[in-house]
Amino acid sequence: MRSPSQARLADLPLLAVAVVWGSSFLAVKHLATAQTVLPVLVLRFALVLPLLGVLVGRRLRGLSRVEWTGGALLGLILGGIFLLETFGAVHTSATNAGLIISLNMLLTPLGESLLGRVRPSRPFLLAAGASLLGIALLTQGSGLRAPCAGDLLMLGAAVVRTGHMLVMGRTRALRGTDSGALTWVQLATAALVFALVTPFTGAPAPWRLAVGFGPAQWGLLLYLALFCTLFAFAVQMWAVRATSPSRVSLLLGTEPLWAAVLGIALGGGRLTVAVLAGAGLVLAGTEAGRRVALPRPSAPEPA
Repeated sequence: MRSPSQARLADLPLLAVAVVWGSSFLAVKHLATAQTVLPVLVLRFALVLPLLGVLVGRRLRGLSRVEWTGGALLGLILGGIFLLETFGAVHTSATNAGLIISLNMLLTPLGESLLGRVRPSRPFLLAAGASLLGIALLTQGSGLRAPCAGDLLMLGAAVVRTGHMLVMGRTRALRGTDSGALTWVQLATAALVFALVTPFTGAPAPWRLAVGFGPAQWGLLLYLALFCTLFAFAVQMWAVRATSPSRVSLLLGTEPLWAAVLGIALGGGRLTVAVLAGAGLVLAGTEAGRRVALPRPSAPEPA
């Protein structure tokens, strides 16, 4: 059994993942525009896939045809998530993006309840209501207005991300599939779709965009690829074996907090009373909902 100091040391990489994920919305906002979202995604995945393939290459060869097909279908959904998130981050503040996407942690157990025809508990509904009130305050932070397009895109990303998790969890053919190999197939499918669609959108070709990048843009692209994607993936694979799922969920659940802090500190976001109250309600409601939705402890499964 690990000592408390060892447990805290093991938590640091997970906390780092939450920080880089929270900062990814700000990085996207400074790197991509509405016209360059697709080529930026192609470049990001083009940097990640070869390195990720080195880590999971042997396991990829062990996938069956059904697993490849299932992973590709999930990759189409994942591509939709990346599109909504990236376009949303371009059209709203980094603070709003990070907090709105965190609703996924409430929507997932709610979706499971609906599919299982089980009525959600009252504490969970109260937590969900607090988060929705927080989103309303957050989007009205600069005065009474309709939610902007970016806010709605991020909300759509949270919904689609929930669907992705529910489909992946309920697809029997993929339940025993290696998570690393399945992730590579999904990312590769999404990247292929982005590459095929880009020429028909009027966006610049990815390589032309890359040639025009300066040091700052290349730094942001490498940050998104190496830290927000590859590093985060590797840490999650390690964390599954090194610590408990509830601890992983708790630490990664701090992502919206870091998005809010970095968005205000570095992104020029305004810290008004409404924004502060809305952020607090989203964070508190999401964490409370996640806790009451956690499954009851069961016997540990073999690795």
